Amino acid sequence: MKLLEGKVALVTGAARGIGKAIALKFASEGADVAFTDLNIDENGLATQKEIEAFGVRAKGYASNAADFEDTHNVVAEIVKDFGRVDILVNNAGITRDGLMMRMTEQQWDMVINVNLKSAFNFVHALTPVMMKQKCGSIINMASVVGVSGNAGQSNYSASKAGMIGLAKSIAKELGSRGIRANAIAPGFIITDMTAVLSEEVKAEWAKQIPLRRGGTPDDVANTAVYLASDLSSYVTGQVINVCGGMNT
Repeated sequence: MKLLEGKVALVTGAARGIGKAIALKFASEGADVAFTDLNIDENGLATQKEIEAFGVRAKGYASNAADFEDTHNVVAEIVKDFGRVDILVNNAGITRDGLMMRMTEQQWDMVINVNLKSAFNFVHALTPVMMKQKCGSIINMASVVGVSGNAGQSNYSASKAGMIGLAKSIAKELGSRGIRANAIAPGFIITDMTAVLSEEVKAEWAKQIPLRRGGTPDDVANTAVYLASDLSSYVTGQVINVCGGMNT
């Protein structure tokens, strides 16, 4: 039997990158997958077809994850379509990097709203559903910079630190209802976002990583499968660093 057979997963920001890798990995383990992105364009439709190729149900939903009302409406639609949600992966995120002295209020607000408030929105909307089911696994996508901080990324670091605190708090609030909450803190992961970096920059990054390489979206997705499945049934309130040893 596959690890996620019979489960329904909801992955936010999953039309591409790490979110897409997680959605595909979940599908390969037997989960039906609902996923969201700001717009379900050609990439989103292609992702849906790739997920369906595993023989599971899949549907993409256009969603402004930072909008409270929109999120609740989308979750209601997903529950209507799929009947339940067993796994929530809060993956939606953006960056607007800059030094604190030059950072604008808009740059701060955008990152906090998309990265952190979106997680609150989805958890808030799904808590009654999971409480009724008496089970659920919530996975917040944090970052190593949410653990250690990073110059030029105060907004992003704060949002990801918030994702960790949110997961730990949810774990304590909802554990008695059979709901688990954990965070994954990826390090330097090779995605479309990092592809624009020069080879020199990538080489410098590699020197800081004990395993001497960047991670892949599948490295993160494999950890998400563990936290989503019953293999981690006694794991909650934890942060797993997927960083090749950057944070030790």
